[in-house]
Amino acid sequence: MRHDGLRLAAPAKVNLFLGVMTQQDSRGYHYVDSVMVALALSDEVCIEQANDFAVHMDSCLDVPVEKSNVWKAARSLASAYGIEPQVHISVRQHIPLQAGLGGSSSDAGTTLRGLCRLWNINLKDPRVTQVARSIGADVSFFLDPHPSFLTGAGDVLKETFPYAPSAPIVLVKPLSGISTAEAYAGFDQDPVPTQRIDGLLCAMRSGDLSQVVAHMSNNLGIVACRLLPAIGEVHSWLVQQTGVSGAMVSGSGSCVFGICKTAKSAQQVAQAAAERGWWSYATQITHVSKRQVC
Repeated sequence: MRHDGLRLAAPAKVNLFLGVMTQQDSRGYHYVDSVMVALALSDEVCIEQANDFAVHMDSCLDVPVEKSNVWKAARSLASAYGIEPQVHISVRQHIPLQAGLGGSSSDAGTTLRGLCRLWNINLKDPRVTQVARSIGADVSFFLDPHPSFLTGAGDVLKETFPYAPSAPIVLVKPLSGISTAEAYAGFDQDPVPTQRIDGLLCAMRSGDLSQVVAHMSNNLGIVACRLLPAIGEVHSWLVQQTGVSGAMVSGSGSCVFGICKTAKSAQQVAQAAAERGWWSYATQITHVSKRQVC
């Protein structure tokens, strides 16, 4: 990497709590209560100064790169500050798509973090947050992806949790996927009530992992299982595995995560899931610094 470039980790996330409400904001986003944590699994975002602007993503997208969140993030931030975006951005993707793991949002949020460093922009400037919120509901979390409680559309930070537990995680995903839009459309057709978030917040504040597991909830995950039964099959299998303390759909699916007792348990469950033909990955909850590099 050249001295004038950056290489940053764009972490995946899981929702330990997701409470979707029927009400929507002016953008058409549902109001939600969300508790998110970052994972050690990550994409890689590389940014280099150049004489023009270009974005390259190494996996197939179902939209042109010019409509990707990374492209939007770079262009929108440059426009907000009157900067000519003379950078080349490349993204090496490891986070699966249509999984509820936040890959696209993380790539965008990490791009904003990197460009703020490169262009000497204060990451806490409200204009940066506004750019992030304009791209997608989860993008603002990835500006500083520490364990967090967010409200609004999942884009308004209310609280961070310095004592949040770190834990081994196994991710298991059926080969088929479901889009966020599909999941929310299914929710609108037949809403599922949300649970109370108080118990989960108390557990995150104290760092009590057993209570975190006891109070995890995701009403959108119920909808995802209804739309794609394969997700429910993964969940039913995962909760029965030795060493798994609790399991839940992340975000809108289709990935299901299991909180494991040990890293060895996570690795063993991931291997067993792979043998069944599912995508799987053993990782862990992590406190990610905004300066983390690959």
